[in-house]
Amino acid sequence: MFERFTKDAREVVQGAVADSRRAGTRTVDAEHLLLALLELEGSRASFALAALGLAERREPVREALSRARRHAGLTRAESDALAGLGIDVSEIVARVEEAHGVGAMAGDRKDAGRWSGRRVSFGQGAKDVLEKALRIALAHRDRHIGDEHLLLALTALPGVAAEVLADHGVTYGTVTRVLYGDGGEAAKAG
Repeated sequence: MFERFTKDAREVVQGAVADSRRAGTRTVDAEHLLLALLELEGSRASFALAALGLAERREPVREALSRARRHAGLTRAESDALAGLGIDVSEIVARVEEAHGVGAMAGDRKDAGRWSGRRVSFGQGAKDVLEKALRIALAHRDRHIGDEHLLLALTALPGVAAEVLADHGVTYGTVTRVLYGDGGEAAKAG
């Protein structure tokens, strides 16, 4: 499948792996793919993000992803559902971090250097994004999988990345309109 990725899409995947390593995690998640997309410039996805006003709001997106990671990757809907059962996720996070340090619920490891040279694997969320990107590319009759397909997949799949993007006005519908317009023709970046 990776042979069908454009240069930009490959850069996103490589950036996600690098971000995962920097964060000290062993698994690449959908959130790492989003962070890597935010760093890419001059691509179709960066064009769409800029057109939707996200280019100048990168830091709030990073902060929202960090908050969600500290809450064990729970979406607001999941936290609200737990609150309905009388479980205060913020209180649990505070207690766990008090006992084990900030980021304990995120799975961040302080001894990351001991295994940093080892292979990083792709978590189910990242695998789902890559598979959905392929399906989106096929639906648009594209012969390649580009970073724009990764962005569309991130907005289409439920989870923290889609929630954070939607909070900033970036949804499957808005990205599709920017990239393909009303007639379905692909818009050019630049």
